[in-house]
Order: sequence, then structure tokens, then C-alpha cells
Amino acid sequence: MKWNLLSPFVSAALSILALAAVHVASAATTAAGSAQGPKVVVLGTVQDGGMPQIACTDARCTAARKNPALRRNVASLAIDFPKTDHTYLIDATPDFGEQMEKVHTFRHHPEGRVDRMPLDGVILTHAHIGHYLGLAFFGFEAIDTKGLPVYGSPRMVAFLRGNGPWSQLVARRNVDLRELRPGAPLALDRGVTVTPIPVPHRDEYTDTLAFLIRGPRRSLLYVPDTDAWASWPRPLPDVLRGVDVALLDGTFDSRDELPDRDVTKIKHPLIESTMDLLAPLVRAGRLRVLFTHLNHSNPALDPASPARRRIEARGFGVLAEGDEIPL
Repeated sequence: MKWNLLSPFVSAALSILALAAVHVASAATTAAGSAQGPKVVVLGTVQDGGMPQIACTDARCTAARKNPALRRNVASLAIDFPKTDHTYLIDATPDFGEQMEKVHTFRHHPEGRVDRMPLDGVILTHAHIGHYLGLAFFGFEAIDTKGLPVYGSPRMVAFLRGNGPWSQLVARRNVDLRELRPGAPLALDRGVTVTPIPVPHRDEYTDTLAFLIRGPRRSLLYVPDTDAWASWPRPLPDVLRGVDVALLDGTFDSRDELPDRDVTKIKHPLIESTMDLLAPLVRAGRLRVLFTHLNHSNPALDPASPARRRIEARGFGVLAEGDEIPL
């Protein structure tokens, strides 16, 4: 669905007339932006294990197995440029095949043969399974791409180059590894840049990046994975100065979601703590915040849940697959 971007939070103090005007202007801008200008398209919104998660038999996973409409893909974004037919992915997930089917709906592919370059590039956050396993499909056994640009931190690039099966992609020139430098914008197309921001996380194999995406009309911060906000060297509200939209780590809603695991050791910020931190910016209408990367255990996956109602009552939201955010 198209997201009503320009009305992120409507105070009860607004008059009915003003509210209507905001919605009309927002709908017109969103429709025009989606048709003509660059945009972010949401390809997935859940944690690395997917929804339903493998070997999970709780009520939420069981319901998703019975009803395909409840299934969710792993967190990923496409940055699409309709005028030039260029498309970049942020992260290549285990759901890469299904997500590429969605990309096919807005990107042209040649008829009657395999498109050996179905994207213009992939930009990676880090080396946890939900964020880079899809790279395997660029190899000899599947698409067999030819020099597809893959961007990552120097540590991420070194990891891919030095470890199989990813090193085979390099040796066969399926991918062209390109290093991103923290704070240095990567220019894509049509006035859009992507700037990497290092964030604290479980960095077993590589470090972890968030991305600031700046377009002609608005800017977006994408942080699918992070440790608690208190561990950031620069406070999150400061990072968000001048940012219009934030898509943030919403892995867990509460500490007791996983009875057999200590959520505090997984270190993701709880949704409530994020809302407490950013409530002044949201109330002031300076920022729209949507949560992504939700774990299969997160009750906010259910639009009718008390958790979702609590989030929306505070002016925040939960990202949905298919959402489009004009840049």
C-alpha cells in the first residue's frame, strides 16, 4: 500500500479542517512521488528467521503456516528509480527469491530469458543470516550475475572475499565488491545518496551499518539491527536531526517474549524504550517512526493486538510489506 507520509502524527488539538487538508496534500504527494520519483519499497519486515520461524510452533507461527496472508518476509528494502528503471536492495535475505518476485512488479526485465543483472546493486548492513544469505543466488547455480555491485563496510567486504561460498562469487566475478566508508555518501541515481553509519551490534564476523538515505524531497534512516540505544556513541535523537522518517529495530516488544531465552542478552532495544526516547520528536511532528525487523514472537505483528494499538496511540507505527516511501 502507499503510505500517507506527510501526516506522521496528528495531535488531537488539530482541527478537523486542518487534518483533512494534511491528508489530501499527503495523498497527492505520495501518489505523485510513487509514480515519478525515487522511492523506497518495503520487501520485508521481520527478523532473520522469518515468519513463521523454522521449528516454531507457538500460536503466531502456527497461524502463519495455516494462513499464507500472515506470513512475513525478512527485513529488506528496495530503492527504486522508476524513471531510469534502476533498483538497489538493502540486504539480500533468505527470502531473496520471493522478494525478487516483488521487484519484478516494478522493474523491467527482459522477456524469454534469465536476467543476469536483475538489480543495479546490493547494499549490506552486516553478516547475520537474515541480511546476506541471499547473495548465494547471484552465483553459478542460479542467476550467475556478471559483476553485480555489492556494497559493504571494509570488514564486510573482506569477510565475503575471504570466506566461501561468498569467495566463489568474487572469483567468478558474479559480484563486484565495493567498500563503503562511514559517513561518506554513496551516490545512487536521481539525487539519492546512501550514507553508512556504524552501529553497535553483535559483530562476530563483520561490523554493522545503518543507512541514512537522502532523496530530493525527504530523508530516511534505516536501522534494522542494533544494540540498545544507550550504547550508541552519539544519541539517537541527535542522529535523527533533519531526518523525516526512521525505520527502526523493533525486534522485541517485551522482555518476556521468549520464555526459553534471556532477551536482555540479545540486546535489541525494546519498542517501548524507543518510543520513550523519540516521543518528543514524534509529538512535535518532526519525525515519523515505523518499526521493522520484528521477531516472530512480537505481538505487534498483529494489527489488532493491544501491542499494536499501544504503538499507534503514541503516534508510532509498524512497517508493512509493500509500503512505499517517496524520497
